[in-house]
Amino acid sequence: MIAPSGPFDLPAFETGLALLRRRYHVTHAPDIFARARYLAGDDTRRARELQDALDDDAVGAIFCARGGYGAMRLLPRLVLGKAKPKHLVGFSDVTALHAWLLQSKRVCLHAPVLTQLGRQGSEVASGLYRWLEDPSPPAPWTGAACFVEGRAEGTLVGGNLSVLTRLLGTRFLPPLDGALLFLEDVGERPYRLDRMWTHLALAGVFERVRGLVLGTFTDCDDKDASALEVLRDLAKETGLPCAQGFSSGHSDPNHALALGIHARLDATSGTLTFLEGAVA
Repeated sequence: MIAPSGPFDLPAFETGLALLRRRYHVTHAPDIFARARYLAGDDTRRARELQDALDDDAVGAIFCARGGYGAMRLLPRLVLGKAKPKHLVGFSDVTALHAWLLQSKRVCLHAPVLTQLGRQGSEVASGLYRWLEDPSPPAPWTGAACFVEGRAEGTLVGGNLSVLTRLLGTRFLPPLDGALLFLEDVGERPYRLDRMWTHLALAGVFERVRGLVLGTFTDCDDKDASALEVLRDLAKETGLPCAQGFSSGHSDPNHALALGIHARLDATSGTLTFLEGAVA
């Protein structure tokens, strides 16, 4: 268990920790509860905590306590050595760390952080455990709305839209060529979603990916515009197959999604089919 971003609510942390301990042996550093303004301790503490977990062959998976802000500050400090690969579990601000790991063809889990996991319910927890333990692909996700018809296959990459756009122009952007791009966000007004999406477009991102997998965009409407209507229009401009409404992101439920695996998007039917599992 690590805290690479913001400080966290202790009762929510303990609830999630108790849930995981029913199934796994869970450890964390004694200083995981540190605070430095809006961060869970200074950069040195948080980077050391993550690096130690990455380097430890006894660690099977790394769970993040919370998102917030701060993960991208760690990127220049991290080294991916020859230790046994392990899943990094989290979402939101953890997108920055996922992007870095995806560059080395690692598989990550866009999934609830510990402080969210305890309130997600058994279905979400079971789905997360399945990704961690079962090498076969899970059942397809269905029921999403079609924004742009079409089908595409590729490696799933992406995560939080706000964090992903902050990686443009850096050496930490995930591999995009031929990928399916997954995006989600929370609390961003429609014009801000438009601005970030346009940033991706101007950077040539939509010329490199094959399809768009949109999760939840929670609390993003305002009195002047619907977030989903804006996203639908922006997706149509790309011409890429696009479906929206997959239940992954800042939502209840927030279903676990493996990044770095091959998948097939049938936007016409609103279906995402996983073509491989997340473990060997």
